[in-house]
Amino acid sequence: MQEITLELLKKCANNLMFDMKETEYETLLHEFDVLTKQMDLIGKIQGIDDEEEMTFPFPCEVTYLREDEPEEPLPREDVLRNAKDVVDGQIRLPKVVL
Repeated sequence: MQEITLELLKKCANNLMFDMKETEYETLLHEFDVLTKQMDLIGKIQGIDDEEEMTFPFPCEVTYLREDEPEEPLPREDVLRNAKDVVDGQIRLPKVVL
């Protein structure tokens, strides 16, 4: 496993276009240190590898979902009739990227 360093956190934040303060990096680095220590501690438990992973705390079967069956799409005119803002036959949405 790769060691989590301040440089790695800054590189990842830059790749994700996060703007973080230096104190936030220090806090995040401390949190990763705590997490890795906890993972090491859990890894030392005898017989832990013999146990099955738990993905959900209790059995759950979903029986109320319908089967996916292809259908004809709605006509464009019907869809656009309910749209708040239409430009050139397309629905205009608010800008979500800065």
